Amino acid sequence: MTTSNTKAKDFIREIIDEDLKKDKYNGRVQTRFPPEPNGYLHIGHAKSICLNFGIANECQGLCNLRFDDTNPIKEEEEYVQSIKDDIQWLGFDWDNRLFFASDYFDQIYDYAIQLVKEGMAYVDDLQADEISNYRGTLIQPGKNSPYRERSIKENLELLKRMKAGEFADGEKVLRAKIDMTHPNLNMRDPIMYRILHTSHHRTKNEWYIYPMYDWAHGLEDSIEGITHSICTLEFENHRPLYDWFLEKLGVYQPQQIEFARLNITYTVMSKRMLLEIINKGIVSGWDDPRLPTLRGMRRRGYPPQAIRNFCRRIGVSKVNSMVDIEILEHCIRDELNKTAPRFMGVLNPLKVVITNYPIGKVEELEGINNPENPSAGTRKIPFSRILYIEKEDFMEEPPKKFYRLAPGREVRLRYAFFITCQKAIMKNNEVIELRCTIDPETHGGYAPDGRKVKSTIHWVSAPQALNAEIRLYNHLFTVPNPTGQNNVDLKEFINPQSLEILKKCKVEPMVQNLKPFSRFQFERKGYFCIDPDTTENNLIINQTIGLKDTWAKIKKK
Repeated sequence: MTTSNTKAKDFIREIIDEDLKKDKYNGRVQTRFPPEPNGYLHIGHAKSICLNFGIANECQGLCNLRFDDTNPIKEEEEYVQSIKDDIQWLGFDWDNRLFFASDYFDQIYDYAIQLVKEGMAYVDDLQADEISNYRGTLIQPGKNSPYRERSIKENLELLKRMKAGEFADGEKVLRAKIDMTHPNLNMRDPIMYRILHTSHHRTKNEWYIYPMYDWAHGLEDSIEGITHSICTLEFENHRPLYDWFLEKLGVYQPQQIEFARLNITYTVMSKRMLLEIINKGIVSGWDDPRLPTLRGMRRRGYPPQAIRNFCRRIGVSKVNSMVDIEILEHCIRDELNKTAPRFMGVLNPLKVVITNYPIGKVEELEGINNPENPSAGTRKIPFSRILYIEKEDFMEEPPKKFYRLAPGREVRLRYAFFITCQKAIMKNNEVIELRCTIDPETHGGYAPDGRKVKSTIHWVSAPQALNAEIRLYNHLFTVPNPTGQNNVDLKEFINPQSLEILKKCKVEPMVQNLKPFSRFQFERKGYFCIDPDTTENNLIINQTIGLKDTWAKIKKK
């Protein structure tokens, strides 16, 4: 059993292929995605999801979803549900393999008792700042705690009392007894348990001590029989500690493999930083379309298939790097170009009166739903005497290379007629209305005499047009690497033009049939999505991305 059906082999898949050839785990491949339920997932998590679930699928293996819920102070059931929803939205499923670290609290505690009995763990009374001072530095060894040589009997009794809730938070901890002079700071008697008198989202008030992440994580993989524990690079220095725990306990030991986490230009991937941005009111919440959260990307209209394609395109490596956001945007456009239906919408309306078109007449013209997909069919578009076009599609005194509508100039109305501007109506030195005529012989947008026009513009029929609020988005930060700036508040790099709200937009009536999160293209303007806050009387549309694809042009050179 191999992963030979994949087009490109990254180093992780090569390792797994070799393990399968050697029958290292009896032909099994079992991975896991282990989020902490203390926030919403972002696209960095999507990379891990695609990797773990993808490898399991390719190898006819299994992938567990396991919540590392060892810190009740920051964890909530809300986050558990949101993570499950996001994984399924991405297109993956864990079937009946949903687990929690809290499922194993009793077993992990029993393992701690085992280490205490074997003289490899002890209860320490040092306070947090003292433990930090005793730990030493990268160039200075640590020193032993004065409580390190407590008897096994005393340690067992104190641990039992910790579990019973007899001590205050921070009064005592359980530590592994390894080596305070070890060059790897993670091996200098790490904390295994701390006291927390707080309710857990699943176990409620059953426990007063909670396992530290480094103590629990490797054990969870072991208990579940994970074959390949795939982590990001920051856990590479923790691997010796995981191995030490498993070896001393004499239990099953998975193989840990580390890869570089995802970093994308013009955004941040830190939960702490994202929470800071949210708490300061810079964005509206975890699902703000400017954030790299999966909730935000869904609300903005990013297709899950495009995110999967992006994760596949960038691959995995052992070297940290910054991925250009234009690669992600290219994947979004590539997918939407194939799948998004087309409509017409006018973001900055300019009224047009067609003076030679009958008052009260309305006819239906035929528009193509998606030129990339003939099976998508066509739609009916109403046409009448009064239209709206984009303000930017008219200039009273056009420069040389402006080919759109101008006084006396003929252009094509998309799917409709050739139109000529006869007069511009002014108010306070601003054009507020155009008086135009059409050539009735150009029905459908083509002249029977073969004459050509240099421009085609979009429009909507005024009587049938829907009013819409359209939100335009740009990068949240003004610099490519906001976290790489020294001694500067992140807020200083917030882009003040990251959100523009247009409240007087006009869109064609077929848009009213779309449901929240529906994705589509406004011709000539870009890709958009129906916002979930839309109501019957308030149509809200989010811009997903513009039509221009800089990265694709660079790639072709």
